[in-house]
Amino acid sequence: MSAPNFLKSLFLKELFAGLGVTGRYFFGKKFTVMYPDERAPLSPRFRGRHAQRRYPNGEERCIACKLCEVVCPALAITIESEQRDDGSRRTTRYDIDLSKCIFCGFCEEACPVDAIVETREYEYHGEVRSDLLMTKEQLLAAGDRLEKQIEADREAQARYR
Repeated sequence: MSAPNFLKSLFLKELFAGLGVTGRYFFGKKFTVMYPDERAPLSPRFRGRHAQRRYPNGEERCIACKLCEVVCPALAITIESEQRDDGSRRTTRYDIDLSKCIFCGFCEEACPVDAIVETREYEYHGEVRSDLLMTKEQLLAAGDRLEKQIEADREAQARYR
């Protein structure tokens, strides 16, 4: 053991440095949010519960390309599709298992038509596991309900790029 290291350990330099950090936070101003009356600020990059978007004419955006299903590292997305009379594909089943989802945002980035998005919604729960399985109808309903917020977030993201 070298002399400088011996002196550091003898005088407990690391211990007092750690106690200094603790003291600064202990005597500093506290940040307390009285939830649910007050809300903590969310980052513009926050990724919460999923939603599916529609085109302005009311048709769902998802074209059943299954890129989101392939890119999902947690294998939380299940898609089944069929071909329509006009030759386009649409989903018959689009499920996201939120008990598996790690909210990485890969599905949102992979989607070529901006059909699946992660919203700012973080207040949800499930008492049984099946409550956390979001179906296509639930995703579309969430998208319809939160479309104004989703569009505002898209515009804000475009300004940062």
